[in-house]
Amino acid sequence: MKIYHNPRCGKSREGLAILQAYKLPFEIINYIETPLSETELAEIIKLLGIPPIDLVRKNEAIWKENYKGKSMSDTEIIAAMAANPKLIERPIVINNRKAVIGRPPELIKSIL
Repeated sequence: MKIYHNPRCGKSREGLAILQAYKLPFEIINYIETPLSETELAEIIKLLGIPPIDLVRKNEAIWKENYKGKSMSDTEIIAAMAANPKLIERPIVINNRKAVIGRPPELIKSIL
């Protein structure tokens, strides 16, 4: 099991606490310090079963200043998230080929 985590995000910390409470083994991936590749992001999006735009944090300044209102392909959206990890919604938890965005964090329990 993996959690894609940003320690500066309250919801991400809540998601981490849920995993810790279940005492299951998991790996923490700080995707801000270790950015995800476009390939990794595409795989996560496939597991989530969502279009790439649904993984974007649209209120981030980077999005508003550089991408908002532009017509972008899925590939371009994934490239934008790979280049700017702050744009990725969090936390993301993957467990045995099931994935969920922990917003609200309680959604994580649905795949444990």
